Amino acid sequence: MMGLESRKVSVIGAGSWGTALAWLLCGNGHQVTVWSALADEIDMMSREHEHKLKLPGVMLPESMSFTTDLKEAVAGADLLVLAVPSPFVRGTARKMAAYASAGQLITSVAKGIEEKTLDTMTMILEEEIPQARTVALSGPSHAEEVGRGMPTAIVAGAGEPSDAEVVQDIFMNDFFRVYTSDDPYGMQLGGALKNVIALAAGIADGLGYGDNTKAALITRGIHEIARLGEAAGGKKETFQGLTGIGDLIVTCASMHSRNRRAGILIGQGKSYEEAMEEVKQVVEGVYSAKAAMGLAERYDVPLPIITEVNRVLFEKKKPGDALKELMCRARKDEML
Repeated sequence: MMGLESRKVSVIGAGSWGTALAWLLCGNGHQVTVWSALADEIDMMSREHEHKLKLPGVMLPESMSFTTDLKEAVAGADLLVLAVPSPFVRGTARKMAAYASAGQLITSVAKGIEEKTLDTMTMILEEEIPQARTVALSGPSHAEEVGRGMPTAIVAGAGEPSDAEVVQDIFMNDFFRVYTSDDPYGMQLGGALKNVIALAAGIADGLGYGDNTKAALITRGIHEIARLGEAAGGKKETFQGLTGIGDLIVTCASMHSRNRRAGILIGQGKSYEEAMEEVKQVVEGVYSAKAAMGLAERYDVPLPIITEVNRVLFEKKKPGDALKELMCRARKDEML
């Protein structure tokens, strides 16, 4: 272990990412408890020491604890890792607030923007659990690879540098490298909006297009994300880093990406509801797509790709027509 002394860490949420991080943290020598609201899920993990549905093949240490009791998980933990999908962050945080102590450290690992408020995940935590300190943890990191010890680099971001450094020390080891950032807002915008671009990349795959199309979508996609992110107060450098272009590349290119997989199905003619049913996991990009348009309106920033994704998702526009619309826009300079 490369970090501090052993800490008491609770992972709130037992999806693939929460489970992979719990495995990593146990390997780093920490006392880890995993919470889920689903009794069947906790029973399975306690009995099998494996999440056979979300992260098969990754064996969980016997020292790991599992619970459905939120008070037991939250009270007294040195670090809380909030790993529920973004649509459930506010509701879960509201329940956690009764048990969280003053100054308790919470790191959010969900990627999304709340549709109604346009809040990031740490903004939600700060509203619902004001007594806590928050850190965002984001970057190109598929659970399936982290759970097998594949080299990964990620970023811990907080307004207070020492909080990011604590999270860095707790998570970092010889295959999981953690950088720090003082731009948690920009990090979280990049992490949320890249899921919408990944839907577009998947749609292009589903339509049978190739590498040229993918490269165009990734490059123009980060252009959209960075323009909006900077207008909203994020730092330009953030979108050039791991939580911007890095996360966008991995999400657009990998079959581990639920957003890309859902996009492929949509490109093949399925609705977003049918695609999410087939993927059998929360497809964050569907939830972030409308929020992205809300931010675009707030900051008066055009988002051509994200606009077309919204039209395909929610206005039943044909994916092929959306791609043609993007290709036939008025001539312009690349940097404008």
